[in-house]
Amino acid sequence: MSRVVTGEAVAIDLRPARLGSRMVAGLIDLVIQIAVLYGTLVTAILAVNPQDDALAAATVLVVYVTTMLGYPVICETFLRGRTIGKMVMKLRVVRDDGGPVRFRHAFTRGLIGAVAERPGVLFGLPAVLAMLFSSRAKRLGDLFAGTVVVHESVPALIGAVPTVAVPLAGWVTRLDLTGLDDELTGTVRGFLGRVHELSPEAKERIGADLVAQVSAVVTPPAPPGTPGWAYLSAVLAERTRRSYQRLRAVSRAHYGPGEIPGIPLEYYPAHLVAQRPAAPLPIPGYGPGGPFPVGPFPVGTVTMPPGPSR
Repeated sequence: MSRVVTGEAVAIDLRPARLGSRMVAGLIDLVIQIAVLYGTLVTAILAVNPQDDALAAATVLVVYVTTMLGYPVICETFLRGRTIGKMVMKLRVVRDDGGPVRFRHAFTRGLIGAVAERPGVLFGLPAVLAMLFSSRAKRLGDLFAGTVVVHESVPALIGAVPTVAVPLAGWVTRLDLTGLDDELTGTVRGFLGRVHELSPEAKERIGADLVAQVSAVVTPPAPPGTPGWAYLSAVLAERTRRSYQRLRAVSRAHYGPGEIPGIPLEYYPAHLVAQRPAAPLPIPGYGPGGPFPVGPFPVGTVTMPPGPSR
């Protein structure tokens, strides 16, 4: 995941398109451009009927620039950041703040691509090198235009949805998550999603390490006796809830009570719950017999370390 900060200083997690998917989209677009270029060139030569080499070269140059520059610019401007290749691969160009691209962004990307990235013997190599050294897989056109190519949809995570145990419902609302970065969040998410594939020794070792890393940057400390898996799941669920709230502030999308998996109804404003009365949703896997059920790894396998001294 990559964090995109909007103009309202709201952080949104998007998944940048990497080299593989962008190359496939680029090849699809290239085939279309070559076909259009050939057809346009034949038509232009027949219409102009150049009598000397200079006019013929000028005709070819004009047709080449118009096709290679016009195709991506027109598509990305009128198709909201997509070309035909990007539509096939479900990719989209957006601004660095997550907003839609305009003509100036598409023109800058197309111009850099036609002039600096594609011509000559280094066909496409500058773009590939720039993407390999960019944390968000940006080519030169993206760097100059202030854009990034992202996946339109993010695949569903494997494994259980992170939830908040009932004893932690009040504690998570007071968490300071500013020190929890995207990389550590992604590691915790991957661990909880694939914990059933790990051996007991790996669960204990990796779980204990992640609990120590998260507790070092998240305050206040969890209540005494909180199992490690419940701690990680609650922190991840609370971060997800706050992300939904920020997205709602930006897109004005409405998420009613019970529409976000794993988020108890107690988290929603009272007036929303009153408009949609319902019994509290059961948290999957939570049964009788104690404050915490048996989680993805056994209770007590990973215990909470002492809270960090600050």
